[in-house]
Amino acid sequence: MHAPELIVIAEYNSYIEAEMAKSIVESAGIHAEIRNEYMSTAYAVAIPPQLLVFDHDVEQAKVLLNIHP
Repeated sequence: MHAPELIVIAEYNSYIEAEMAKSIVESAGIHAEIRNEYMSTAYAVAIPPQLLVFDHDVEQAKVLLNIHP
């Protein structure tokens, strides 16, 4: 059995958008993290906030957020 990996499923234009998406995913019981949350507040254009979930939750999280491949 392998250790779960965190996978980037989306990038956002602002920290607020990323936080809203994280909230949706977590309300379904999926662990989510935001990468670049502090840097994106100062450098949003160069360093966008990214939403990450564990590899085994990627498909469910994308469905919840209506993200298409």
